[in-house]
Amino acid sequence: MSNTTPKKPVIVYGASGYTGRLVCEYLREYGIPFIAAGRSKEKLDAAMQSHVPGIETADFEVVEVAHTVEALTELFRGASVVLNTVGPFAKYGPEVVQACLNTGCHYTDTTGEQDWLITLDQDFGAKFAKAGLLLSPGLAQMYTTGEIAAQLCLDTPGLDTLDIAVFWGGSPTIASTQTILVNAATSKAFYLEQNQYKEWQPDAGLYQLAIPGQHEMALALPWGGTSHPVWFKRDPRVANVKVLGGVFNKPLMLGVPQIVAAALEATKDMNSDDRYAALAQTAAGVMNTMPPRENPRINKSVDSVHASGPLGRAHCVIYGNCNYKQTGLMQAFAASWLLQQPPKRVGFASGCQAFGHQELLGALRAFGLVQAPILTVQN
Repeated sequence: MSNTTPKKPVIVYGASGYTGRLVCEYLREYGIPFIAAGRSKEKLDAAMQSHVPGIETADFEVVEVAHTVEALTELFRGASVVLNTVGPFAKYGPEVVQACLNTGCHYTDTTGEQDWLITLDQDFGAKFAKAGLLLSPGLAQMYTTGEIAAQLCLDTPGLDTLDIAVFWGGSPTIASTQTILVNAATSKAFYLEQNQYKEWQPDAGLYQLAIPGQHEMALALPWGGTSHPVWFKRDPRVANVKVLGGVFNKPLMLGVPQIVAAALEATKDMNSDDRYAALAQTAAGVMNTMPPRENPRINKSVDSVHASGPLGRAHCVIYGNCNYKQTGLMQAFAASWLLQQPPKRVGFASGCQAFGHQELLGALRAFGLVQAPILTVQN
């Protein structure tokens, strides 16, 4: 990289992965110059040239970087926004966040690891706020689209309880599969009850849910607790949050508890490094190939929120498609916003808290990824 060439303002860390490629795709559509960064230049070059449509019209560089605070700090210096897709985030995220703080970069990621969000809130939130920087983990379809639905419900005053369901069509990526197993083995899952974290029963198995748009019952899991209880813990309107989610593929859902239970039993006496390696190997046995590019006729999403209070009810459902594309778009939208104006909130904040739920919804609608929300209010 030439010393006379201005640093590109956005860095996509983990750009060779499934989600990272989509982030790059939407940065191209926004016309934002970016650096595609990761630990293997060979994988990055192959991903950009083969899996990012229209990449020949993008203003980008590929940079190989070691996963250390020092190397990442050097890479981030002069940039403005880092979009991190490298998980499991509890394992690989601290170096990235520290490097952002060192260099004055806003930080977003695509995590669903509840323990990672709690750690960021407790250990880094105040530091990022003091620096005037955004720290926004979990900016992704599985969390943010449901949060948009929740915020639309909460526009009705007097509602303090959120019952959230998130479903999508397709399969988790390689990285997501690994994250699910690691998170299940090393972390507890919490919901919010009277503004206190309460642990989900770890051996409860699958839950049956009635979700909008179909007669058949769907199978769901707490999915690590998700981001929503952490985001809403500091929202004075909200006291209770429970989230369940899953894929429409019932055989896949039926297999998840058994896979997780077997992995936990096999690794229970291992030290942390050996356990992580064994879980990664198990995850590779479950999913070791990149899923195909999403098809909107197959890869559909449903985000449903029932909000209630002592004397009121609201329900919002958002039907969409291509959940990973939704994630890529929202990451690029965040970068576009942060390059033009400050976020609505600095420090630890959700996507809706940082950019506004109507604004994020507008981006998803503009790119044809979600229908208009269906909101019903009984007050």
